[in-house]
This record gives sequence, structure tokens and C-alpha cells, in this order.
Amino acid sequence: MSMQRRVAIVEDEAAIRHNYEDALRRYGYDVHGYGDRPSALDAFRRRLPDLVIIDVGLGQDVEGGYELCRELRAMSRSLPIIFLTARDSDFDVISGLRLGADDYLTKDISLPHLVTRVAALFRRVEALSGQVGEESALERGPLKLSVERMEVHWNGTRIPLTVTEFWIVHSLVRRPGHVRSRQQLMDDANVVVDDQTITSHVKRIRRKFVAIDPAFDHIDTRYGAGYCWTPPA
Repeated sequence: MSMQRRVAIVEDEAAIRHNYEDALRRYGYDVHGYGDRPSALDAFRRRLPDLVIIDVGLGQDVEGGYELCRELRAMSRSLPIIFLTARDSDFDVISGLRLGADDYLTKDISLPHLVTRVAALFRRVEALSGQVGEESALERGPLKLSVERMEVHWNGTRIPLTVTEFWIVHSLVRRPGHVRSRQQLMDDANVVVDDQTITSHVKRIRRKFVAIDPAFDHIDTRYGAGYCWTPPA
């Protein structure tokens, strides 16, 4: 059940937008569609949805979706964002992920598959808000992680992570020194992506830690195996 979660779709082609809207409404979502960046941004400033689906090219605004993603991330670091676009080059995918999107899909995806990916992102949000127990708060030297608040701090400074990035960090720091394969990170983050996308997420996570601490080197790449969190000496 979606419990009337509010989903926004920003897509300039009306026929495509209406197809997505109809599919998501059939699953009980409260769906709002926008044909351009200004109208979407105006609505989001008044009320943020629970999840946003964005096309990269919005009419004459050929990279308007990227700019909208950047603006949304300034409003909320945890809002789930999905790119859904015909642009499928590696450069486009990496650009979308670097801006903080949680998923990047191409328009050849089936409607049932799209609904499944939306539901998967919502499950992660629910898990973040509802997880309890000893692992709801983790400390690893200078690192402090709170699941209930969805926050990671390093040396007392908060690291601005997306939902996907947060779960990847959580997966790594739960078992310091243990290698987590890319598939295990996908499972823990509840995403279905390729290895290159996981690699892009990890690179972006590293950059965010390094921006706070240039000496940070605690996410170790084990070539052919995956990644592990190496605790401070």
C-alpha cells in the first residue's frame, strides 16, 4: 500500500506524462504532473512531494532536469529522486547520480518496472524511519551514524548523503574490515543497478567525506571483490 504518498512527475511530453500518472495512480499514489521546470519548482517550493520523477530534457530546457535535481537537493537531501529519460549515455547517468539522484532509468522501462522501482525507494524511506535496535546508531571512531535521523557525521560535521548513499555507508560501516560486494551493496540499498552505478555512488560518497576531511581514506576498494570500511588506526 502506498498510503497516498505524493509523487511528482516532471515530463514535458504530455502523453508520456499521463501514462506514468495513470500507472502510478492505479497503485494508489497521489500523482501530480508538471510539463516544465518553472511550474514544478513553484509547486515544490510550496510543498515538497514524497518522491520526484524527472526527465533530463524539458522542452527547450535541454538539461532542465539536472538543474531541477540540483535545486531539489538544496531543499532536501533525503527526498527520493528518480531520473526517467531517453538519454542513456554513461555521461548522462553519471551526471544524474553526481547531482544526487537515487535512481536513473531510461524510458524503455516498462510501466510495471517503473512502479516497482518507485515502491523500492519508498521501502527504503520507511526502513530508515522505522528501523530500531542496536544498529539504529553506529559509532566508528570519528564516524557517527543515526538511522532514525538518517544522518552521518564525521568529526562532528554532517555528511549530506542521499537515501541511496546513506544505505551504502550503513552497509559498509556495520562490518568494518569486511568486504561488501557490489551486489551486497545493491541488496542493502534496495536498488537494482549495474556495477558501474554502484561504483559511481561510492566515488561520490568518498568525495563528500574528503570535502570535510581531506585525509579521509576509510572506504577501501578491493578490486574484483567490492568495498570495505577500514577503521581508523
